[in-house]
Amino acid sequence: MSERAETDPRPDWVRLMDRVGRDLLNDTPELVSLDRVELMSATRQATGLSDFGPDDFIQPLDVLLESLDRESNLTLLGRILVRSDILNLLQNRLKISELVRQEPDIREQRIERPIFIVGLPRSGTTILHELLAQDPNLRAPLTWEARFPCPPPTAADVDSDPRIASADRIFDLWNHLVPEFQTMHEVGARLPCECIHLTAHSFRCEEFLGRQQTPSYGAWLATADFGPAYSYHRLMLQLLQWGRRTERWVLKAPSHMGAMPFLLAEYPDACIIQTHRDPLQSMASTGSLLSAHAWMRASEIDTELIKLGFSGEGMASRLEEVTKARAEQSEESTQFYDVRFLDLMKDPAEVLKNVYEHFSLDFGLEHEERIRSYLAAKPRGKHGRHEYRLEDMGVSISHERERFRAYQDRYSVVSEI
Repeated sequence: MSERAETDPRPDWVRLMDRVGRDLLNDTPELVSLDRVELMSATRQATGLSDFGPDDFIQPLDVLLESLDRESNLTLLGRILVRSDILNLLQNRLKISELVRQEPDIREQRIERPIFIVGLPRSGTTILHELLAQDPNLRAPLTWEARFPCPPPTAADVDSDPRIASADRIFDLWNHLVPEFQTMHEVGARLPCECIHLTAHSFRCEEFLGRQQTPSYGAWLATADFGPAYSYHRLMLQLLQWGRRTERWVLKAPSHMGAMPFLLAEYPDACIIQTHRDPLQSMASTGSLLSAHAWMRASEIDTELIKLGFSGEGMASRLEEVTKARAEQSEESTQFYDVRFLDLMKDPAEVLKNVYEHFSLDFGLEHEERIRSYLAAKPRGKHGRHEYRLEDMGVSISHERERFRAYQDRYSVVSEI
């Protein structure tokens, strides 16, 4: 049976807007349309363009929009934010298609030995990504670049583009809608972003599961072909690289774990770092984060939906997909490298040195100094302490501990709970 979350973390002004918005939507249900035909027409009209690229995005977009409309309990502001997100993605597709038509050499950009960080949510993927991105020879896509990729920024305007401020205003709103969110996960226009911000343009992406409650879309996604998502992922990297010269990309997303065959098919020379943390700790933190995301756009949330995708079974499935991919590697393969969360927290510079050595990269003293300076400016708990408990997810600790025993033994992952 579904279980509604008992605690609404939204400020009073947000709940007031929710009640007013509910009345407006009841009186005029068409007030904020989530109809695909209308959305595509609006983006064509806004841009004066018509080519969205390959039409393999239409089916998943239809499934997503129906799920959003029927299942997400969206507030009026939630519908506005969802519509804005989808219009942004569709406009980007139009602009990218047009630029590639004008500049076909964009598709000739070579993406060589990209570094991918994969691991369970909240297992250190974000901080590892940010630390690797301190190396001037490595480039991570920035959040504002993913939101507004076209035209791609150049070296001259990457730090001054007015689109940076536009992206930051979006994240400021998130923190006002659910103030405790900023204690969970720092967001900002200039921070490296997850690959879901790139693959979202294909509408085959867990990004939409993380922000809204979309169970029927999640069911569709579970058996989807992610080939088009990774093809578009490459195109966006090529676009950004065409705008600004790039030696090598460093990328990350926990969602890659469930799509390893597609990732490796698109990037067979990828260097993959797998992060490891006590899965029970990851579950507790992820559940708290996803609840906060959902509250930003919904009038009520169903904690059972979060458990279905991101509790023990869901996380075990992700780990199994990576295990299968690794089993297909030869004994001599160095394509994968393991990083334990507690090691990263204890001595991040040493961990990165080992990463560089494994993938035959140069790790200089200057990079180590940049790492230490970055960490000094970003202490843990900078925006407050993120409080969460596994018990709040209503799962059995002993049962879940047994589920992950073999995984923890294999990778020497210490229990934190």
